[in-house]
Amino acid sequence: MSFSIKANLNKTRSSIPKHVSLVAVSKTKPIEDIQKAFDAGQRIFGENKVQELREKQPNLPNDIEWHMIGHMQSNKVKYIAPFISLIHGVESFKLIKEINKQGLKNNRVIRILLQFHIADESTKFGFKIEEVLEILNSNEFKTLKNIEVQGVMGMASFVSDHEKIRKEFSNLQAIYEQLKNSFFANQETFNILSMGMSGDYKIAINEGSTMIRLGSSIFGARY
Repeated sequence: MSFSIKANLNKTRSSIPKHVSLVAVSKTKPIEDIQKAFDAGQRIFGENKVQELREKQPNLPNDIEWHMIGHMQSNKVKYIAPFISLIHGVESFKLIKEINKQGLKNNRVIRILLQFHIADESTKFGFKIEEVLEILNSNEFKTLKNIEVQGVMGMASFVSDHEKIRKEFSNLQAIYEQLKNSFFANQETFNILSMGMSGDYKIAINEGSTMIRLGSSIFGARY
C-alpha cells in the first residue's frame, strides 16, 4: 500500500472546517517526514519532548510554528522559550510564572493554553476550573506581561464510548466560554479551544474545537 504524507494532509484538510487549525504531531518522526509535510503546505507542528524539539528546530525551515503539546516541566522552558509559538499543556501556576520569566528574558510574549483535566484517567494532567479562577483573579497573575493566554486545551478519556467523549469535550467547551465571557471578554486573541486527536477529532470539532492535534492520520502509525 502506497503511503503519502501529502495525500494524508490533503485528505485531512478537506475533512475539517476552514476555521479549525491543524497541528501535525511530529513527535518521534524524522526530519525528512516533517519536511515532506512542510512542502505540502503544513506549517504548525507539535512535539511533546523538549530535547527532540530542540534537535529538530534548527534543522527545519524557520517559518514553522512549533507547538509544545506534551507535559511541560518548568526547568525545561528556558530551552524552547526563544522560538516556541504556543505551549499547550500549561497546568500549574508555577509553570505559568516560569514561562513568563523566560519570555521576559527573551524579550517576547509567549502564547499559552490552559490545560484542563476533563478525562477520567488520573494519568492525564490539567487544572480544575476553581484553580484557574483563583489564579486569574490573583494580583500576581495580573503582573505577568510576557505570557498571553490564548485559550484552553484538554484530552478526552481514551475509550470507545463516543457519548462519554462528547460530554467531556462539551465540558471543556463550556469552560472555554466561561473564561472567554469573563476574564478574556476584551481579548480577541483568546480564541483557541484545542481538543481532538486522530481518534476523536470529528467529535471534538462538533463540540466546538478550533484546533486539533493529529499524528498517525498524517504521518502513519508509530512503531
